[in-house]
Amino acid sequence: MTQTIRKAVIPAAGFGTRFLPATKATPKEMLPLVDKPLIQYGVEEAVAAGCTDIIIVTGRGKTTMEDHFDRSPELEATLEARGKQQLLDLTRSVSRLARISYVRQPEALGLGHAVLMAKELVGNEPFAVILPDDIVDATVPCMQQMVQAFAEVNASILGSEVVEGDAISLYGCLDCVSTGHDPRLKAIRNLVEKPKPSEAPSQNAIIGRYILTPRIFQMIEQLKPGSGGELQLTDAIKALLQHEKAFCFQYEGKRHDAGDKLGFLKATVELALKHKDLGPDFRAWLQTQHF
Repeated sequence: MTQTIRKAVIPAAGFGTRFLPATKATPKEMLPLVDKPLIQYGVEEAVAAGCTDIIIVTGRGKTTMEDHFDRSPELEATLEARGKQQLLDLTRSVSRLARISYVRQPEALGLGHAVLMAKELVGNEPFAVILPDDIVDATVPCMQQMVQAFAEVNASILGSEVVEGDAISLYGCLDCVSTGHDPRLKAIRNLVEKPKPSEAPSQNAIIGRYILTPRIFQMIEQLKPGSGGELQLTDAIKALLQHEKAFCFQYEGKRHDAGDKLGFLKATVELALKHKDLGPDFRAWLQTQHF
């Protein structure tokens, strides 16, 4: 099994119901977060981690994502004719980020099912999974940190953060123990999906970053569908633990839950304040407001 993580899977086939009516005709993943669509942050993070092949799992009505990462000859010709070289370079750079492939998920049957759709394109090698709803603002991109950790353990790794109080009931929760090496890297003993706070084995929550070994596909295929006929990735990882070790990794950085309206707004404000061009003027404007 290669030690290099070359491929990243980005599930993007959901309906985006929490953003309706904005997502009735526009994929949630294409909503602009400051000056880039949500999904581009995930693609750029994968590329920064060394991934050269991005597999986006799409569904009906998601073709604008394909258009976004494709060349746009008409737009490029117009920008070039008008002498707008900076915008031309920016537009072209999006289509040159990585080799991007697309696979359709015909029905929304859970995250495990979405990952399974990428099996043939991933092949027999470890791969990354990035959920575009989770935006991680970090000096060293989150997946890059995890790839470095993978080189130490050569096993599946789940991105994790410590959440306070009853909020753990909103997440998959990890029962994990220190390995005695990197304090951010712990061995997983068990996973519990959205436990009651009183029954949670820890405050270590799973976030939308994974590095998985190819055996995960076999585990997903062997799952029995749960509620709504869905195949859950956490159930497959629990099954994986019966065959091989897996670890959780407490990344460094701040995560924004851009999967709901409030989290998306918070992410917009914080990332706009850090934007090299917009940040100073935006901060100055905010300081003049009396909300």
